[in-house]
Amino acid sequence: MRALLLGKTQQLVSRVFNHPVRPSAAVRWRAAQARLLCSSSPDEEKPRPSMLRHLTSKIKATGPIPVAEYMREVLTNPVTGYYVKNNMLGPDGDFITSPEISQIFGELLGIWIISEWMGAGGPKQLQLVELGPGKGSLAADVLRVFSQLQSVLSGASMSLHLVEVSPALSHIQAQNLTGTRNQEADSEDEPVYRRGETSTGLPVSWYRRLDDVPAGFSIFLAHEFFDALPIHKFQRTEKGWREVMVDIDPEKPDQLRFVVAPSSTLASSTLVQADERRHHVEVCAEGGVIVQQLARRITEDGGAALIADYGHDGTKTDTFRGFKGHQLHDVLASPGSADLTADVDFSYLRRVAGGGVACMGPVSQRTFLKNMGIDTRLQVLLRNCSDPSTRKQLISSYDMLTNPAKMGERFHFFSLLHPSRLAKPKTSEGLKLEKKSPAPLPVAGFAELSFS
Repeated sequence: MRALLLGKTQQLVSRVFNHPVRPSAAVRWRAAQARLLCSSSPDEEKPRPSMLRHLTSKIKATGPIPVAEYMREVLTNPVTGYYVKNNMLGPDGDFITSPEISQIFGELLGIWIISEWMGAGGPKQLQLVELGPGKGSLAADVLRVFSQLQSVLSGASMSLHLVEVSPALSHIQAQNLTGTRNQEADSEDEPVYRRGETSTGLPVSWYRRLDDVPAGFSIFLAHEFFDALPIHKFQRTEKGWREVMVDIDPEKPDQLRFVVAPSSTLASSTLVQADERRHHVEVCAEGGVIVQQLARRITEDGGAALIADYGHDGTKTDTFRGFKGHQLHDVLASPGSADLTADVDFSYLRRVAGGGVACMGPVSQRTFLKNMGIDTRLQVLLRNCSDPSTRKQLISSYDMLTNPAKMGERFHFFSLLHPSRLAKPKTSEGLKLEKKSPAPLPVAGFAELSFS
């Protein structure tokens, strides 16, 4: 069985790898970090006094606010939030993420999804659920792989489900994935606020919350999603753990500053582990809740989740940062005008996922993509390409994705699987015929696959 699944995965890779390169977007790279942000227009680069007024009014009324509340307001406030108001996908570009850098990235994730579907026995239903789908580039590449391998997936009823809080982004996703074949719901209270279908007739649905996605066997993708979720920050003091808060600077009433809470808060007394040895800790409680939701759904309905993001395995401390105009930006300056992000603590996600699911990783993006066969795919594309500029772009994109100094070591892959996925197959026992149980089936990306 192990050899059979491995062989089928290799066949999937081979079939997809024989397809040509798609037209690629122009690639720009932010020197400060691996993730690129859009250049705002001059009007958008001005400070947003409305967001600052909103925050200072709240602080005056209730006192200093947790970093998590500050981050949530700045990024997703329905009136002036960065993700809601900024034209991140305008002519100057948005976050240039891995799917925009190279089609190979999405192709390999598409193969991973099909491999896990096959590893689960090929269920009759396959829901692809993406959290924070950007402009739909990753989903489009995955669906193209599905189309190329339709004969493999012919027995499955497939659908695409996108969890997206930004109306502007959902509109762009709909254009890229369905063209004009989509429509918004009549009421804002509808769980599915937009529906459509691709050119091949595959149904696509949009949701604001993961809870609204229907039950069923699902493969969940979260690429650069968890790093934008609100974090709590905690500092070790002589009196114990204290939460870092955001307050008004008394000497500069139009500016904000960090302060340490004088006494313990509910968050500091519940979110920091008793055996924590670091002196500064960031905890993404909202990310923990989402991982628990994913774990519950995988346990009950089958499936898997693949998370790819900036991150670490419980080793880093202060990673909260802002970016504006491709440069590092003070997280408290001009709130609402810059992106805020923090590295994902995969050790925390593993802990809150619980024992009901099997966790794989984190492994570096370089390791994951090489295990998936990115080198083989690159050689196929180069062999079939004679245009010098396209060849140069292919090599540059490969370097961007795998170079340890760029995205290769900064991004990591982490997966949640149903426990049965890694269970050792039972072997028959008989007199003098007892054999050792075979090794668990390999999980693509997290184990090295050979290509012959």
